[in-house]
Amino acid sequence: MNIDPDDGWSLVVPLKPLARAKSRLAAAAGPGLRPRLALAFAQDTVAAALRCGRVRDVAVVTDDPVAAAALAALGARIVPDSPAAGLNAALAHGARTVRGARPHARVAALNADLPALRPGELARVLEAAGEFPRTFLADAAEIGTTFLSARSGVELAPAFGGASRLRHLSSGAVEIRLAGVDSVRRDVDTGEDLAAALALGIGRRTAAHWDRTAGDRAAG
Repeated sequence: MNIDPDDGWSLVVPLKPLARAKSRLAAAAGPGLRPRLALAFAQDTVAAALRCGRVRDVAVVTDDPVAAAALAALGARIVPDSPAAGLNAALAHGARTVRGARPHARVAALNADLPALRPGELARVLEAAGEFPRTFLADAAEIGTTFLSARSGVELAPAFGGASRLRHLSSGAVEIRLAGVDSVRRDVDTGEDLAAALALGIGRRTAAHWDRTAGDRAAG
């Protein structure tokens, strides 16, 4: 689906330095491959988002040079994490940066760990988000948040981390309740999460790294 670029969404994707990313996956992936797997998640997330017809552009907020180069190669805009004050500060900074260039942009925060993300499912979420000033999508566990949107002229006001579903509800954001958007809700923090993403069908970069991880485990 093609849309007028001025009507498209700008997505803000936060990514911490790879050396610190996805620490809870160490048991499943091993400490050496964990950072590469975290990058693969982000690459598959960004690549899928850029294929979504409702997405105009993707801004990745990160200070990791390896991740920045890999994600820029996919077509993402890299925004240095100049606040360096955590996830929500990075997201707010990314939204301000986007609107510095496009003051009336519709912006949405999207987790970087959605390796099963489907462009069509993301399009459905964005379509629903356009009906309200602010919306969010809960993660698969119904505890956290994987997506938060703000229509033109509305502050993003992110409150990610931990039990963020309740915080976003309390902030006045409308919860998107759609069936069939599991790939947008399936973030990956643990080995169990990764198994669920594998069942949905992960992107090719994550698949390649997971296959390598499985081979290393078998060899060990």
